[in-house]
Amino acid sequence: MALTDPIKIGVLFSETGVTSAIGRSQLQGTLLAVHEINDAGGIDGRELVPVYADPASDPARYATLAERMIARDHVNTIFGCYMSSSRKAVIPVIEKWNKLLFYPTLYEGFEFSNNVIYTGAAPNQNSVQLAEFMTENFGARVYLVGSDYIYPYESNRIMADLVLQHAHSAKLGEVYVKLDASEQDFAPIIADIKSRQPDFIFSTVVGDATARLYRMYAQAGLDPRTMPIASLTTSEAEIAQMGAAASAGHFTSAPYFQAIDSELNRQCLARYRHHFGDHSTPNLCWESAYFQVHLYANAFRQAGDDALDILLPHLLGSEFSAPQGRVKIDPANHHAWLYPRVGRVDAQGQFTIVREAKRAVQPDPYLVTHTLSDWTGKLERLEV
Repeated sequence: MALTDPIKIGVLFSETGVTSAIGRSQLQGTLLAVHEINDAGGIDGRELVPVYADPASDPARYATLAERMIARDHVNTIFGCYMSSSRKAVIPVIEKWNKLLFYPTLYEGFEFSNNVIYTGAAPNQNSVQLAEFMTENFGARVYLVGSDYIYPYESNRIMADLVLQHAHSAKLGEVYVKLDASEQDFAPIIADIKSRQPDFIFSTVVGDATARLYRMYAQAGLDPRTMPIASLTTSEAEIAQMGAAASAGHFTSAPYFQAIDSELNRQCLARYRHHFGDHSTPNLCWESAYFQVHLYANAFRQAGDDALDILLPHLLGSEFSAPQGRVKIDPANHHAWLYPRVGRVDAQGQFTIVREAKRAVQPDPYLVTHTLSDWTGKLERLEV
């Protein structure tokens, strides 16, 4: 390969299927970073060229397309996956070929692969903060609702463990729905919630079904001031689908919201809108999809190659000023240091940040040392 040849990267995000709203935003976050890198002269003069395929929200298709990108298109690095089921389908392919996957999505933790860089939040960077905030402000009686796959099951287990550390705590329900659940699928669940009156609802529903859950909640006349929905996955993208009327007053914990008050974030959003208009909605997964490409490009400049064994030493420990703040890849576990925040949806369908970490938080994907009490002194408290 000549030193002036383009550098090909695999890009696997779903523009169709039940998770297309987030997948499309992750694709555009990736492409925005590629535009910026190429506009600045590429990687030492070499153009960065995305090899893209749409897995249509199907985990098996993710694996097939990943193998095709590696074997046919000769890519060493793939940026992709939203649901944990898609990541788990791709990892065996990546490991077999000894390639690298950048995964830009919050997930359930309890995983490590030498072939994966995890740039979304681990449970100690979102679940812990959400549990602390909700139990302090609303109580510790929780009702768990999730989509029927691995991430919701594991995230609900973690949330229940955290909440049940409190006195007067209880898990009042735990139910799961199919990925393409209809509004009617949520009707008996909302009725049960109305009957049991939890202090808050923890939602790990993902994709298009998220909007249906929130709409059924609103139609039932439930009040977010006294019994809100709290989530790790309900972002600006899902709110754009359901509208502000259905989402106002509910909470999400994430490292990134559009509302972050920094010049760097505002400039990044302006560049996004210049390139893509309003065809997608920036959100937590968009932001991690964006900054991970820059981390890769910076490491490539130092390594001169993206073969795994050559690139990885330059990637581990590397840092980048992302819209959420200065992030870093932890060399011990391949996860990112991130900035936990809690946001409440306002009447315009945007988040008001009601709590945020003062500094980047080290990832602890196995929850070895983190409990609710760890966060009391580490959060910058804002008016709720």
